[in-house]
Amino acid sequence: MYDRAIATLFKLRAVASRLVSQNLNKFLDINYHDKDEWQMTQGDTRDLIITRHFDAPRELVWKAWTEPERVMRWWGPKGFTSPVSRIDLRVGGEYHSCMRSPDGKDYWSKGIFREIVAFERLVMTDSFADENGHTVPASYYGMSKYFPLELLITVILKDHDGKTKLTLRHTGMPPGPDSEGAEQGWNESFDKLAKYLETENSIISGKNVPRFELPSDREVVMTRIFDAPRDLVFRASTNPDLIRQWWGPKRFATTVEKMDVNPGGVWRFIQHDQDGNEYAFNGVYREILPPEREVHTFEFEGMPCHVILETSTFKEFEGKTKLTVTDLFQSVEDRDGMFKSGMKEGATESMDRLDEIVLKTLKMQQ
Repeated sequence: MYDRAIATLFKLRAVASRLVSQNLNKFLDINYHDKDEWQMTQGDTRDLIITRHFDAPRELVWKAWTEPERVMRWWGPKGFTSPVSRIDLRVGGEYHSCMRSPDGKDYWSKGIFREIVAFERLVMTDSFADENGHTVPASYYGMSKYFPLELLITVILKDHDGKTKLTLRHTGMPPGPDSEGAEQGWNESFDKLAKYLETENSIISGKNVPRFELPSDREVVMTRIFDAPRDLVFRASTNPDLIRQWWGPKRFATTVEKMDVNPGGVWRFIQHDQDGNEYAFNGVYREILPPEREVHTFEFEGMPCHVILETSTFKEFEGKTKLTVTDLFQSVEDRDGMFKSGMKEGATESMDRLDEIVLKTLKMQQ
């Protein structure tokens, strides 16, 4: 049921699920006939134009379009992920992207940058592709064989008092259902972009609180900035003497029974409350790349066989460290159950305690 919308949105590097209702158009500030910017007539049905305002500086919006790590955070509609984004940002350079549907089907696209004006304008071609980067017809993804082999995307960014006006033009889109699918796809993708920019902008502005996102029906993504070097934050996350001081809410004391921080190594933590109750957790380390990345499984022994895959990335960010923790659950029921049981509150308190340990350790080193 995703094919038509996905394929069409895939043409615009986003994927559709539902048409945004006409009643929301005014709220979303969508303008399909911006004559001042595009000098086009209302009768030109082969050009789709959408204008949105984002509460973020133009430089950040530009990065969200041109840096693969950022692109993968918002590409596609709710429920879809973007596992691959490759960008060679130069005139004549190519991009190659993949979007993955909730049922695991991949949709690839590619294009060539025709024009690049930093922070202001992007012009690029847009074609269906396979995973190897070869151009394929629309019929490869179940669309009409008469769909154009190549379209054109133009993005214009304008600064408005510290915010950004984005105007997108998708040229070559045939009228009818495919154009409607493109419209709804862009709208949903831009909704995700707005949420991503809100998270990043709050971090840059110094609001040092963890942010939570639900990019798919089985994921929770937590982001927090630490005013400390990346090496130190990574060490505090992988050192048993430090991790027992911050792991979990304050009302629990944590014992590190095992912690072999190597691929294939096992960890087991036991938490104790004031009433003498014990709660054990365990997992296996999958990947260790100091000081950039750490991946392990997570299982609460009180509910065995409900395993979470947790990936932590540590990025240097504006002279600080950006920690992003992605939890991938086995099912939507597991994700929703964990989130409703207090995951957000517990994770927030843990990150606050980690921040305290990091700052304390940093002061001792100075």
